[in-house]
This record gives sequence, structure tokens and C-alpha cells, in this order.
Amino acid sequence: MASHGVEPLDKRHDRSVFSCGTEALDRYLKQQARQDADKRVAAAFVLVVPTASQVLGYYTLSASTITADELPPELARKIPRYPQLPVVLLGRLVVDTTLKGCGQGEFLLMDALHRSLDAASMVGAIAVLVEAKNASAETFYRHFGFTPLQGQPARLFLSMKTVASLFG
Repeated sequence: MASHGVEPLDKRHDRSVFSCGTEALDRYLKQQARQDADKRVAAAFVLVVPTASQVLGYYTLSASTITADELPPELARKIPRYPQLPVVLLGRLVVDTTLKGCGQGEFLLMDALHRSLDAASMVGAIAVLVEAKNASAETFYRHFGFTPLQGQPARLFLSMKTVASLFG
């Protein structure tokens, strides 16, 4: 398998044949992702073979907030008591059906976590937040140490301290 790279989505990327098996996620990449990036609503990053333009996977990052009472009590006790706490929202992490089971989802996740850590060092964020769309996605994120917010099993987070430990 050719090595892949991740780069910000731009006009030269071919999104036309991308299919992850979920119509809404395919449609987002093909019709909305560039607009969101241009309007700075979300930053989209795409998995490509270097020197090629076909998109093989993607994820989005954006700024978000949570409240301290959403965190597990043991973590909430360790952070400042602000009404809103900054997080990086990792959205829509998917790979093309041709790459399912090849480890590219993990590759994209690690890239997203690294970019989130870089962003947190510049603007502050206590965690990376994901909203698992189904049980399979929830299992995927839990495998990498994400834990659910209070009373919201599909909203999972990974503290920035944990993310930092992944990258030394």
C-alpha cells in the first residue's frame, strides 16, 4: 500500500468518488466541507496519497466548549471553575470503504490528535471531544482511551494531558 499523508482540504483535492458508506458523511465532504473551511467554521483535513489528489479519508476540527459539570467528578475537581471550558471538537473522522480495516482510521485519529495538541498550545483547550454517531464509532474512540462525558455516553473526550503523553 502506498504511504498516505494528511493535508488541509483545498480545491485540488478530488472528492467526487469518495465513499465511506454513510451518505451524510459523503455528502458533507463533497458539498459542505470546503465551504465550512472557507468560512472558518471547521477545518477539514484529508487523507491522500502524496502527489495524488483523490481523497481517501477526512476529519474536521473546530473549537467548542463544554461545562465542568459534564466532566467526570475526578477530573472536574482538577480544573478551574469557569462556566465554559475550551475543547477541540473532532468531527466526521472517516475513511473510504476501500481502506476500511487498513489502519487508516487510526492514522487519521493520531494526526487529528497531534493537530489538536498543537492548537491547544496556542489557544488553550483542555480536551479533544468527539460525538460518536453509532456504537462502532464509540467502540473505536474508547479503544484509544476516550471516555464519556457525564450522562452522555456518545459524547467522549480525551484530556489534552493524555494527548500530550501520546506524543512525548
